[in-house]
Amino acid sequence: MFARRLTLALAALAGAAVLEGLAAVWALSVANDHVLRGRVASDIALGFKDLTVTKLRLRGWFIQAQLDPNATAEPRLRYQADMQRTLEQLRGLSARAIEIDRGDATRAEHLQRQDALAVLADSMASLKVAAAQVQPLPPGTQARQAWQSAGEMFDISRGRDMRQLLADSIQRESVAVARERAGADQALRWMRGLWLGAAAAIALAALLLAAGFARALRRPLNELNEGAKALQRGDLAHRIALDGPDEFSSVARSMNAMAVELADHRSREAQARQQLEALVAARTGELQSALEALQQVDARRRRLFADISHELRTPTTAILGEAEITLRARDRPAEDYRAALQRIVATSRQLAAVIDDLLTMARSDIDALALNRRPLDLAGPLEQAVEQACALAHERGVVVCAAQTAAGALPVLADPQRLRQLLLLLLDNAVRYSHAGGKVEVAVQRCPVAADGVAHCEVRIADHGIGIAADDLPQVFERNFRSVKARQHRADGSGLGLAIGRALARAHGGDIRLDSQPGSGTTVLLRLPLLPDHPHRGAA
Repeated sequence: MFARRLTLALAALAGAAVLEGLAAVWALSVANDHVLRGRVASDIALGFKDLTVTKLRLRGWFIQAQLDPNATAEPRLRYQADMQRTLEQLRGLSARAIEIDRGDATRAEHLQRQDALAVLADSMASLKVAAAQVQPLPPGTQARQAWQSAGEMFDISRGRDMRQLLADSIQRESVAVARERAGADQALRWMRGLWLGAAAAIALAALLLAAGFARALRRPLNELNEGAKALQRGDLAHRIALDGPDEFSSVARSMNAMAVELADHRSREAQARQQLEALVAARTGELQSALEALQQVDARRRRLFADISHELRTPTTAILGEAEITLRARDRPAEDYRAALQRIVATSRQLAAVIDDLLTMARSDIDALALNRRPLDLAGPLEQAVEQACALAHERGVVVCAAQTAAGALPVLADPQRLRQLLLLLLDNAVRYSHAGGKVEVAVQRCPVAADGVAHCEVRIADHGIGIAADDLPQVFERNFRSVKARQHRADGSGLGLAIGRALARAHGGDIRLDSQPGSGTTVLLRLPLLPDHPHRGAA
């Protein structure tokens, strides 16, 4: 309601201002027309005056030529050129005056002006011929006689007195100049009065509208202000007493509804605070339990580093002992030296594996693993890992059998070194937990495209070793965990292999699953994503 009234009031003021502007533009246009016509009339009057003066100068030369046989023609030509140029300017100004004249009141003036210009043109043509044929008068002729002889030629044309014609033309144009100047002054006075009156009217209307709106807005604004202060004090029971169709009543209803909603929120907040305090108490207990669990993890970590230090000391001592015994011996067969060196190599490999486990364990999570991933064929790292595993398997009397994989069939995005480490770790586990004379089988296959549209491949490593009990399967990926059978089969393990393997697999976007039967062996399934947009090329 107030918005509509305010819009109408502003529209009325704007309309009045526009009307005032249009009237001012019209008045300026009228004044400009008067000024323009007065300027043209002034220029015409000045032209007639110039023509009169030049004609008098030509007449003087004509008399001089009659009295002086030695008079030159150069002044005559210059005067005639000036008169012709002035006449052309008068014709142009006359045409311009007709063009800008918008009424019929001055039509007679235009006709008189055109007639005067025509008579002047004929007179100038006659004077041009007469001046070119002028002859000196007989000696002794007085100047008065010469002036009278030239009078008929210069003062009469078409039977009309040229002096009177020029005087009437100058008088007529002077009257036109005065008339147009008076018209311009009248238009400016009318425009000034219009501006003053319109400005006063608009100012008075604006004051009346401002007073009316101030009176109408005072009560609703006071009510809204009191309501806002009540909400600021927290008095949610206060209600604004405005119930009309206008915008302020709508705001009042919204603020009243907001007060009701805030009261409900305050009540719910009190209930939520009580529930939160109960939850905080419960969470505090959980955090206490988590702290205890972290302390246990820290204790296990300390035990781990103690075990790793023991693992490092044992192979180092063995290598040192083998080297010292070999160095003390003299004149021993080459086979003895070769056997000692083989034992040193085997122990060094065990030491290198423990060191790798220690370096990997030093990283707290998978994000800390430094990967330099690039597109490559899975067949390359797999073949290298199988070759290294065969050397380890030969020492333990285990055979590693790997199916042939076509080159380029399984493109992946991986770090070659880390991927080879992952595959060798899984193969090493399979070899170490196999019985002497056992066999480790390696196969790779391409999996069907998943629901997310990503293709995967699966590396399958199966051994026929000691296997894993069903109760131990959920824990095999925990760091430092080793089952009872694993400790009985191989006492020198650290329990880090599968934890590190899963971390490396997930860092490459894949994962590891185990399928095992106690006493029958374990099958490790390594799943890795393939690069997109590669057609199926077969599987091994």
